[in-house]
Amino acid sequence: MNTPSGVAYINREFVPISEAKISVLDWGFLRSDATYDVVHVWKGRFFRLDTHIDRFIASLEKIHMTLPVSRQELEKILAECVIRSGHEDAYVEMILTRGVSPTFSRDPRDAINQLICFAIPFGWILRPEERENGLSVFISDIQRISSASIDPRVKNYHWLDLVMGLYDAYEHDAKAAILTDAAGNITEGPGFNVFTVKDNQIATPDAGVLEGITRRSALEIAHELKFDVVERPISRDEPLNADEVFATSTAGGIMPITKLNGRDIGSGSMGPMTRQIHDAYWAKHLDDTWSESVQSVQART
Repeated sequence: MNTPSGVAYINREFVPISEAKISVLDWGFLRSDATYDVVHVWKGRFFRLDTHIDRFIASLEKIHMTLPVSRQELEKILAECVIRSGHEDAYVEMILTRGVSPTFSRDPRDAINQLICFAIPFGWILRPEERENGLSVFISDIQRISSASIDPRVKNYHWLDLVMGLYDAYEHDAKAAILTDAAGNITEGPGFNVFTVKDNQIATPDAGVLEGITRRSALEIAHELKFDVVERPISRDEPLNADEVFATSTAGGIMPITKLNGRDIGSGSMGPMTRQIHDAYWAKHLDDTWSESVQSVQART
């Protein structure tokens, strides 16, 4: 089996990504009982590492897990994975699984939580050469798991609804899917948040979604650009009549959605407000207040 080149930290040691394995008895595997976060490295610099770690720690606290290392040790582990991988542009993941109970107890409190980290080459939902044409997306009738059941602000692997949404999209000649909630409002897609632009106002769902770090970055940039921005419910049909629609994700940044349900959005290419946010987002990667070199993270004392 071909695996991407990279390095993982697992069982308190660094190993090639191809050798990183967990027990089949780990609840992270058996029950999707895990939380995770993904930060990226671009041109040798972590982008918003502190913000990602803040969210990771908040997530594990909400689901009653304990990080087995200090925050500073976690930062150094992530940096070490990147340095050992040799990748200047990297996709860097931190995972905490419920782990395995030494007595195979069914009580989750008995499990020993397992930290896993890895760095592999940066991955794209929409590659740079595809950016002008944008994403073709299908708004699926499949409902997102209710936020009354699973807090979407806790990044998790409960993805079967999203995966079924992807198959729905593929059947309609689209590349990705957006799921709705029980009220018929849009939520998010597999690994990305959604924004609409209509009459120079930018909107994004205010509930039922992961509060993505790239989503947060887009909101902050939009405010810096003095754009009119709101977080509110967005009906299923509203994006179909928008002037622009874009997605935000660590795996690609700011990505124009130029076709929805087979219909062109706006001009069918990246819109002007999307472009301004996109350009500012990538410029922030060299801003010392938003990014930090991998070496400086490793050298923290």
